[in-house]
Amino acid sequence: GTLSFGGGAAQVMSKKQKLNSRSSTEAELIAVDDVVTMILWTKLFMEWQGYPIEKNILYQDNKSAILLEENGRKSAGKRSRAINICYFFITDQVEKGNVKIKYCPTDNLIADFMTKPLQGEKFRKFRDLILGPQE
Repeated sequence: GTLSFGGGAAQVMSKKQKLNSRSSTEAELIAVDDVVTMILWTKLFMEWQGYPIEKNILYQDNKSAILLEENGRKSAGKRSRAINICYFFITDQVEKGNVKIKYCPTDNLIADFMTKPLQGEKFRKFRDLILGPQE
């Protein structure tokens, strides 16, 4: 996960999942559950400091996970019926308007910089997005 206020990375998070998942969609849902507390805490902190957060967007590259995150169990199919209910906390936050989920293609997902070995132009692109342009 990468938290940004529009430019650069204010906070990053990358950790190994402690659970086995049956699909990439379930793994994405677990990952979102791991980072959503960071997102919500930062939103509350900034608002208490007097800086209203107009857009609180969580970018996701898995369209099936987006459906589950927005609709909860209503979007669950055969493979995702057994997902633990605790991973639908994000659905409640979307309904309350605390966070919005948007699709972002994998090639543009900044958090991939933390989890995948990148080379060449893609490495420089994500490095510059996180740290700012390099001389």
